[in-house]
Amino acid sequence: MQQSLKSLAAALILATSATTIAALPAQAGGVLRLDEVPVGELDPAKASDYADSVLMFNVYDTLVLANQGGPGVVPHLAESWQADGASFTFKLRSDVKFQSGNPLTAEDVVFSLDRMKAIGQGLSYLFADVEKAEAIDAETVKFTLTKPYSPFLSALQRLPIVDKTLVMDNLVAGDGEMGDWGQAYLTEHGAGSGAYSVVSQNPQQETVMAKNPDYFLDIPAAAPDEVRYRYGLEAATVRAMISKGELDISSQWLPPEVLKSLAADGAQLLTESGGGEFFIKMNTAIAPFDDQNCRLAMVNAFDYGAAIQMVAITDTVSQGSPSTGALPAGMLGSLPQDQAFSRDLEAAKQYLAACKYDPADFTVQLSWIGEVPIEERFALLMQANFAEIGVKAEIRKVPWALFTELVSKPETTPNISQVFVNAVTGDPDTLIYGMYHSSAAGTWQSPEYLKDAKVDELLDAGRTATDNADRAAAYTEVNQRLRELAPSIYGYDQTAVFAASNRVKVPALSDPAKAFSLNGMGFTFRLMEMTE
Repeated sequence: MQQSLKSLAAALILATSATTIAALPAQAGGVLRLDEVPVGELDPAKASDYADSVLMFNVYDTLVLANQGGPGVVPHLAESWQADGASFTFKLRSDVKFQSGNPLTAEDVVFSLDRMKAIGQGLSYLFADVEKAEAIDAETVKFTLTKPYSPFLSALQRLPIVDKTLVMDNLVAGDGEMGDWGQAYLTEHGAGSGAYSVVSQNPQQETVMAKNPDYFLDIPAAAPDEVRYRYGLEAATVRAMISKGELDISSQWLPPEVLKSLAADGAQLLTESGGGEFFIKMNTAIAPFDDQNCRLAMVNAFDYGAAIQMVAITDTVSQGSPSTGALPAGMLGSLPQDQAFSRDLEAAKQYLAACKYDPADFTVQLSWIGEVPIEERFALLMQANFAEIGVKAEIRKVPWALFTELVSKPETTPNISQVFVNAVTGDPDTLIYGMYHSSAAGTWQSPEYLKDAKVDELLDAGRTATDNADRAAAYTEVNQRLRELAPSIYGYDQTAVFAASNRVKVPALSDPAKAFSLNGMGFTFRLMEMTE
């Protein structure tokens, strides 16, 4: 589902008034209190949403981590690795223990992969091409892939390592000798080595976590001793709680007007960007957008400045920034900011004149997801924009379940669809391969039904090239090619904005030099500081 449908739906709840929060009372000492939308999935094999990811990044560890303040990944549970075509061999740290006290070994890594693939949920698709993992010895694990896949290291950020012994001790009945693979247990309990352990879990209400005193890395004393991660709070409730000093960090799904009010009352605004975009997708398989000139007319008619203004919070902070193409700024293969899209009505009219279809003979169907009300605002904007060049458009509200059904066939896919998408590993492959490769057409990510041999060739090259410079060149070229083909309108690069009290410092969400390229990693609690 778009990242995340349930989250975006929660974002548009209307809020009530708030009191001034310039001076917030410190009521919880070393307790960090924050909220997200429901539901908080604790089982790492099922984690896919933002809240799930935050839990995973804190309760569990992975072989590699996103490089803070820079591109790529860095060692974490793995001290080092070697890559040889379709195989990757990792040397593990010898000083890591799970929260149970069990030592972490290569067998745990193998078990974690096997478990994720067997359950087949969450982000398991990232490992579809992994043929096997094997423990060479207690501190060495080898992955063998069915074919070369350069983004594999990035994908490993989404393979949390679970405590095999603990899970095996808590199996219940299920299909096969592994029973339920510990799903019932891991829905309510942690089995990781992370910096925070689970004290209690209610996926509809709250997860409580405590600092792990035996973590293998140093945790600063100022990091929160306890974290209370609440779910499903309405915008009005969040606004009031932050105003009263009862909540430290909001979710990113507050409406712009609520964030603006909180900032005016003294809240700090934290931001996270670089991983996703707002995409407006055109069905290239049917008229009128099977014509490239018609698509380019829409691209030039869209008012990018107005769209960004609609999600602006202050003069300097917005939930969107100008887009330069299919890849957000800072991602491998992204284009320079001087190539950002802007409205050009004269160019739009010229492209429309070159279109083989007469605008008098067609009406564009603009769809918006019923659970994401902000999309209605953008649909109305597009309707007005297109009318200025003589293109009629009708707006259709489509529930998410119906939308996913409609886009499975080109003849039922709307002319224009809207989706918010993030790269779940921070790598361009997980953002645009599933959108634009011809083999991936017909999903919620790919309602364009684009078929272009050059795009396919470049996307495949991005997966198989072993040199990072070659990968960057492939993604830059495919980005430029997509600008020419115009299967989508690139509305804006998405920026997550959080309102926060002044008793917490979050360098990863306030200092660009300490930001992560992977969404959710900014909420690494051990890197935060409670000031009161």
